[in-house]
Amino acid sequence: MTNPTILSQLASQLEGELHYDTVMRTLYATDASAYREMPQAVALPKSIEDIRKLINFARENKTSIIPRTAGTSLAGQVVGNGIVVDVSKNFTKILEVNKEEHWVRVQPGVVRDVLNIELKKHGLFFGPETSTANRAMIGGMVGNNSCGSNSVVYGSTRDHLMEVKAILADGTDVVFKSDDLNTFKNLVQSAQSKNGSATLLDKIYLKTNEVLSNEKNQAEIRNEFPKPSIERRNTGYALDMLLNCEPYTEGGKPFNFCELIAGSEGTLCFLTEIKLHVNDLPPKEIGLVCVHFNDVQESLKANLIALKYKPSASELIDHYILECTKTSVEHSQNRFFVKGDPGALLVVELRSDNKEDIEKQAKAMEAEMRAAGLGYHFPVVYGEDTKKVWNLRKAGLGLLSNLPGDEKAVAVIEDTAVDVNDLPDFIREFNEILSANNMYSVHYAHAGSGEIHLRPIINLKTVEGNKQFRLIAEQIATLVKKYKGSLSGEHGDGRLRGEFIKQMVGDHNYELMKEVKRTWDPYNVFNPNKIVDTPPMDTFLRYTPGQQTPEFKTTFRFHDQDILQHAEQCNGSGDCRKTPLSGGTMCPSYMATRNEKETTRARANILREFLTHSDKANRFNHEEIKEVFDLCLACKGCKGECPSNVDVAKLKMEFLHQYYKENGVPLRSRMVGNFSSLSKVASYVPWAYNFIFETPALRKIANTVVGFHPDRTMPLLSNTTFKKWANKNLTPNPSPAERGTITQTKSPLSTGEGSGVRLKQVFLFIDEFTNYNDVEIGIKTVKLLNRLGYEVLIPNHAESGRPQLSKGLLDDAKKLANQNVSLLKDVINSETPLIGIEPSAILTFRDEYPDLVNDDLVEAAKALAKNTFMVEEFLAKEIDAKRISKKVFTTEKRLVKLHGHCQQKALSSLVPAKKTLSLPENYEVQIIPSGCCGMAGSFGYEKEHFELSNQVGELVLFPTIRQQGEDVIIAASGTSCRHQIHDGTGRTAKHAVEILYEALV
Repeated sequence: MTNPTILSQLASQLEGELHYDTVMRTLYATDASAYREMPQAVALPKSIEDIRKLINFARENKTSIIPRTAGTSLAGQVVGNGIVVDVSKNFTKILEVNKEEHWVRVQPGVVRDVLNIELKKHGLFFGPETSTANRAMIGGMVGNNSCGSNSVVYGSTRDHLMEVKAILADGTDVVFKSDDLNTFKNLVQSAQSKNGSATLLDKIYLKTNEVLSNEKNQAEIRNEFPKPSIERRNTGYALDMLLNCEPYTEGGKPFNFCELIAGSEGTLCFLTEIKLHVNDLPPKEIGLVCVHFNDVQESLKANLIALKYKPSASELIDHYILECTKTSVEHSQNRFFVKGDPGALLVVELRSDNKEDIEKQAKAMEAEMRAAGLGYHFPVVYGEDTKKVWNLRKAGLGLLSNLPGDEKAVAVIEDTAVDVNDLPDFIREFNEILSANNMYSVHYAHAGSGEIHLRPIINLKTVEGNKQFRLIAEQIATLVKKYKGSLSGEHGDGRLRGEFIKQMVGDHNYELMKEVKRTWDPYNVFNPNKIVDTPPMDTFLRYTPGQQTPEFKTTFRFHDQDILQHAEQCNGSGDCRKTPLSGGTMCPSYMATRNEKETTRARANILREFLTHSDKANRFNHEEIKEVFDLCLACKGCKGECPSNVDVAKLKMEFLHQYYKENGVPLRSRMVGNFSSLSKVASYVPWAYNFIFETPALRKIANTVVGFHPDRTMPLLSNTTFKKWANKNLTPNPSPAERGTITQTKSPLSTGEGSGVRLKQVFLFIDEFTNYNDVEIGIKTVKLLNRLGYEVLIPNHAESGRPQLSKGLLDDAKKLANQNVSLLKDVINSETPLIGIEPSAILTFRDEYPDLVNDDLVEAAKALAKNTFMVEEFLAKEIDAKRISKKVFTTEKRLVKLHGHCQQKALSSLVPAKKTLSLPENYEVQIIPSGCCGMAGSFGYEKEHFELSNQVGELVLFPTIRQQGEDVIIAASGTSCRHQIHDGTGRTAKHAVEILYEALV
């Protein structure tokens, strides 16, 4: 460990940041692999000069730097004990696009999908695509020589890498690009003439020429490296690709060190700028032929037929992944095309400028497969539905971490690539090896390129599991060598496969690779112990064999696992590092700050770290955990969007509950949790409360006293409460013994439709926000439902418990959950559902209650959850059942811009809201592509979170609303969302029921 005093001196010299505290080092100790090693420090450079200073510091202090972008590597490439240099925050510029010459210059922190959004404006496209493309960055893609499902057309990143600007180990700037034959010879001759004055760059050219011009070396490289027909080839340093260049191969490509740099995993130099070849946009029409098979072997035989039709992708999904997606909140809806329980699917992507060509190809391919006795169902998917299919395929990585318990599908042998014609035999032998070891594996991904991701199920916490980890790696390496394949096709060597490179290329070639490393990096500055001199693959693992972790007594249930195992479901794939341009909600604080510390992944990592390694009796009692969870908005975006279903909001609630046992509940948290009680007191004198909070000077004082930001406006109280209104306008139900204590409307306001027929009854849950602040919305909800022909009943119930949950007051929340389930379990059913107005409150019944109530109420809570709906969901179901007519609504033409509440999006969708708001036939409803609004309950009120709250709002929501004309209706069902929109834009947003009520004629 470098002396902290020296690190402090380094920090003072940088424009950017340098962190060497426990929290940041812990968060960068892992990536998406099985590895963990604490770095000395974490740097976030702001300039190229910062990077140079870091390189010089590492060289002078005999330490190292580890280049890092999104940190989604699967082989431990960015895990090490040096200084992690994260360029993902500040090196994100697209520098130049040249449409005529088909190239783009970017900084290494540019996200691949964000690049393509910009390129699309120019009719261009960067082809290589990883399953992590909405957060994977170009620097990391170069380091790993990444590719993806469309590599059969676009190849790998190496195939597009034209030029790089970089800094060498001696701190000098270099540019590597294509050298024509004369230029290359002149560079070598110039280096030879310098003798003792040769620079590091000169030495690189000299050593390269010395190695590649040697006939023995040439023969060894051509004989031992993977078959040339295998396009996915990341086996150590790509000496074979350099050898294919002039002057070493007559008629070869111009010499370019980019061939070597791609796939070098940041071990040779530090990239500061990257120039890529880009293609014209692919044909617009896409058809996915989703062929169903009985087993994987059958699908691999059919894959050879599929390739005859020149698909842009041919991807495998096996039955294990299909089973996982059945229980995924997000991905269950992506299974729409799946018929029965196939043993495997082959998704064959066909592209053309017209749909007829695709249909013709699909029919011909189906006929040929059927004639060969392969496949039994051949649905073809078009349009927006293709995204759902690909999302199902891409979900494999995260979902496989979702297995209950400590057994996981481990990334150990998942990256093997062979000649596609060898694939059926290779996979057969592969599975025979697994079977002999009493193991089974998940099969998915790139059948069209000869690479199937295969993940055996292993428990790395056990001694036996660690033995299996090594044994299976050794045996599969031998099998890959037999087929002259590549042990790494796209994920790189890193810590995981570096040990086996010697076996893959032979002793002679391995020594050549070591010479390359020594020449380029004589001080061992750049990402040491990757590719060459790699430690054994079963060292520096996240889990210690035989580790013992105590049982955790938690208030929430975590199903078939404990809270630690739930946190461990996060495998680091980084889905939470999406940008606002990628869409979705997760993770709003990261989108605003671009800090790893604010990712969902960081929160899972910090909890895992301390629950595993703490020496305290209460392992939750750590300020470090509290610090990392602080900026979690508990938006529930991760619950819906994390492929591993890691519910960090739930983890935060449980953590706060356990932490408060040792440290007490802060006054502000207690006040927020008791929002309903305090509002009840204030409701007796609403005029006094409102006077204070409508007067800026008084509001600022009051806000400051309770810990809210002085500039945040506060929700005002209505002149009455909804319950008071109900007492005046509703009468007790005549049969309380049958249905509980219920009230109903005195005189339904129905138009008379269905007269003589008993009105459908619905039970309306009155949440604490509607009761005190949004009474008018509650009243309009009742009147709207009456007008549409529904009898509204209000059951006896307690408050929702949402404020208590948000502040970790789980004992209080549990009491309320028990009360509500007990009161409503015999009242609510499919015929008389429970509907709610405020998403965060009513969805508590669906989300937290089943995991919170007493054991004897669990089944009742689950049954209640199935019959609990947001009012928009209820109305959408009734629209589908044709029980609601458009005739009672205006025919006026209006545009509605809809912002969805986070929990609404995570636990349901915006489809019901859009359908409901479209009831007036000339209302055009457009969904704002916003994530979280930034308010998130009390989060946006709190003084230390106010600025971030506004940053989140400014990502998409505020700018979009400011662009709308005054006649555009802004819709938002969340009370916090409406408040945030008002404060951030000055516009008034309305609940869906308000909009519909006002549209009645």
